[in-house]
Amino acid sequence: MEIERKFLVRRDDAFRKSVTSSSHIAQGYMDVKGATVRIRLRDDKAYLTIKGPSANGISRYEFEREIPLDDAREMLKLCRGGLVEKTRHLVPVGNHTYEVDEFHGANDGLLFCEVELGSEDEEFEKPDWLGPEVTGNRHFYNKGLLTDPYPNWKTQLPEEYR
Repeated sequence: MEIERKFLVRRDDAFRKSVTSSSHIAQGYMDVKGATVRIRLRDDKAYLTIKGPSANGISRYEFEREIPLDDAREMLKLCRGGLVEKTRHLVPVGNHTYEVDEFHGANDGLLFCEVELGSEDEEFEKPDWLGPEVTGNRHFYNKGLLTDPYPNWKTQLPEEYR
């Protein structure tokens, strides 16, 4: 079970001073009814992920396995709508690690983060660079960024998060 919350990140780059590692991610999605099937290349590794629907935007079933890189490249050819590309920055804060995603390509300029939790009501430290919560907002689902990219709706965000 994946339990995560999503937040906007301030554009002032304050989070960058605490980044412990960064990696390039390219991912595509297969058309499957009732689930999200993702193929991800992350630096020199590849993963197959299957996610179930989320009733509340916070929790959903997740299955993820590392797969051979060559297989992933072939599977990406089956994905529709292109790829989502981003740099993922890991930022430890208290007992958690925030994953700050900086998007490129069609979603260039979009910046938000996720924090994975052990339970839906778990308390966690919120750093100063953390913005408003966007958990459950469809704009911030990576799969949705393929069909409705950031430039289409960025003016809906407060100026300091664009």
